[in-house]
Amino acid sequence: MNKETMLQMALQSIGDHSRIRHWRRVSGGDINDAYRVRSDKQTYFIKMQRFPPSGFFAAERMGLELIRQARAIDVPHTFGFGEADGWGWLVLEWIEGAETEQTAEQLGRGLARLHQCRGPAFGLARDTYIGTLPQRNGWYGRWLDYYRDARLLPQMMRAAERGLLPAKRRKRLERLLERLDQWLPDDCFPSLLHGDLWGGNWIPGPEGVPYLIDPSVLYGHHEFEIAFTELFGGFPVRFYESYRELMPLSPEYHERKPLYQLFYLLVHLNLFGEAYGGAIDRVLERYTED
Repeated sequence: MNKETMLQMALQSIGDHSRIRHWRRVSGGDINDAYRVRSDKQTYFIKMQRFPPSGFFAAERMGLELIRQARAIDVPHTFGFGEADGWGWLVLEWIEGAETEQTAEQLGRGLARLHQCRGPAFGLARDTYIGTLPQRNGWYGRWLDYYRDARLLPQMMRAAERGLLPAKRRKRLERLLERLDQWLPDDCFPSLLHGDLWGGNWIPGPEGVPYLIDPSVLYGHHEFEIAFTELFGGFPVRFYESYRELMPLSPEYHERKPLYQLFYLLVHLNLFGEAYGGAIDRVLERYTED
């Protein structure tokens, strides 16, 4: 089946049976093939993946819908998703624009408003994905328990299965899991988080208005999200200033920031290999050396 036929099939699944006037491949990250598709009706962004994991695009749609319902920051409209002939797809609104002087401030304030949306507990009712890795969730009464048992421990076990946990690294991780209560707060509330917010997972729309994309949502400690934005950079100073005006960070944030970044380093270790091992070892050395 050629590409245009697959794209036509995706559009027909959402009720657009009009003719495709133009399509082209665009950047869509490491996981999916992505296309800008213009039909007689409108312009779409279509993500496609060969043999996607079970529920992959359903989880992304659910995350986008949760963020949309919060009415705190924009996300692209989701038209639908589906699977056929070994391909999965997600059809989204096409967003196009350029940053303005106000974009960073709008992004910071929008994210802060999102984090002000409280959930019933920590975690999520359904499982999701972080990249292509399955993320098991469920509801937890304490942030410490969710972060340890649903986040760090599964990534640690996955790394061990792949031979990416030499004995010293594993021993330090086990010691850290036993000591997490020294650094993680017991009085934080469950904020709605994007869950995978690096610099490539937001885009400017018309008039520079920021849109969040590619979420891996959860309800968690808001500082967990901010810590990840600092891991690889790409967010301007004004973003953080405007965020803190609505959602201040605690004095202990900088002490526990590497602990929150550790989850994402483990994810990258499992996705991309030992290139991230050194960064993990430095975090572990900081918190487990007596």
